[in-house]
Amino acid sequence: MTYVFSFFTAFLITYAFVPITRKIAIRLGIVDKPNGRKIHADPIPLLGGLAIFLGLGVSALLFIPMNQKIVTLFLAGSLVLMVGIIDDWNKAHGKDFPAWPKLIVQVISATVLYYGGIRILGIRGFMFDDQVTWQFFSIISFFLTILWIVAIMNMLNFLDGMDGLAAGISAISAMTLFLIALIQKQEILALLSIALLGTTLGFLKYNFHPAKIFMGDAGALFLGCILAGVSIEGAFKGATILTLFVPLFVFGVPIFDTLYVMFRRWRENRPIYVADKGHVHHRLMKLGLSQPHIVTFIYVVGICFSLLSLVIILLIYR
Repeated sequence: MTYVFSFFTAFLITYAFVPITRKIAIRLGIVDKPNGRKIHADPIPLLGGLAIFLGLGVSALLFIPMNQKIVTLFLAGSLVLMVGIIDDWNKAHGKDFPAWPKLIVQVISATVLYYGGIRILGIRGFMFDDQVTWQFFSIISFFLTILWIVAIMNMLNFLDGMDGLAAGISAISAMTLFLIALIQKQEILALLSIALLGTTLGFLKYNFHPAKIFMGDAGALFLGCILAGVSIEGAFKGATILTLFVPLFVFGVPIFDTLYVMFRRWRENRPIYVADKGHVHHRLMKLGLSQPHIVTFIYVVGICFSLLSLVIILLIYR
């Protein structure tokens, strides 16, 4: 029942706070204005990430036993949430917020997680055993941890280009991490993952097409930070060569989309960091598909990736 309470608390708090954060965003002028790269025709309020943060935070305080790693997760998530809000405010007011300060804060946030005990430590061989076969040197462990967390944050942010897409994929990833945590008997991670599922679904009610609010960079970076941290403690914990594919499949959609975009920009001799309308969902839209159809199709792809990850985990724990 604790899982049920954790889920519904996160869902209801987020659902209740989205209209409030929407009004605040409109009053402060923090709205996503249409331009040549955007696919929406009217200004859409941002700050949805704040409601996501509140929903997850309240549920965690009520139902998740606090320990160093949980506190560290929320501290790191709060850092990227704040820099995301600053970025959203600047964009809404026609100002350029340099990429470097955001990246620096993301690296700091990932470093906080690393020194809080959330880190990629090593690989155990092909299947699970009692002894770590390859224990990473500290510098390699640090580099891989920072790379994974920063990459997931940005990949999820890049994916947030269509109504309901990033929130829905985050919900699928959270549900997968919840099931993995249950299989591995990691109760705290399961509680956090099911709360993540609740808060993303509570937000998705307002974010699915036609969207009434966007999560903005703040929400995408916050969700990416928490999901990446949970995946390190769950899917990456005690990883073998075989189970290394699990977290890759959990985040299969944002990883595939980012690699596809980077390859296409490299092939066209364009900077890989310059935004355009070349993501997978943009390409599908050019084929004439509607937003709900595109998002639903990508959801199905995400579910297939997640099922693959669960099959691998079940093979290990059979």
